[in-house]
Amino acid sequence: MLVNNAGIAPRERADILDAKPEIFDEVLETNLKGPYFLTQLAARWMKDSGRGRIVFVTSISSFTASVNRGEYCISKAGLSMAVSLWANRLAEHGVTVFEIQPGVIRTDMIAKVEQIYEEKIANGLLPQRRMGEAADIAKAVRAIADGLLDYSTGQVLHVDGGFHLRSL
Repeated sequence: MLVNNAGIAPRERADILDAKPEIFDEVLETNLKGPYFLTQLAARWMKDSGRGRIVFVTSISSFTASVNRGEYCISKAGLSMAVSLWANRLAEHGVTVFEIQPGVIRTDMIAKVEQIYEEKIANGLLPQRRMGEAADIAKAVRAIADGLLDYSTGQVLHVDGGFHLRSL
């Protein structure tokens, strides 16, 4: 099993009109290029063995625009497409591929803006009315690792407190 969970936010949050190429490159190298080619290495071995599971941990930022960290959104949207590509390529070889799409998760990455998210959640941002924890993501990975979803390749698991739901 391979779990692509490494990721960074931009060192500087900047409006997309002011984004710097070196920060863009750093985020895409880490968040998109690294997992893509690591998956390529693991997929070759898994394909030959006739079994395996691959997980890409993306983000609600793969479909939610944040104009002050566009490079992060682009990197996560790219990973979402990578899931479809790898799932299509590897399915016939017994390798399943999944996307776990976390929402607002209490990690070091959001530490500086955690209070802002807590206020938004209290005001209805999430139907489940709580911030996610790393353990919530780990449980989704565990379900995949335990083979509970082996007939579901290419699926997106929303671990986001209901953020992805649309309602009027």
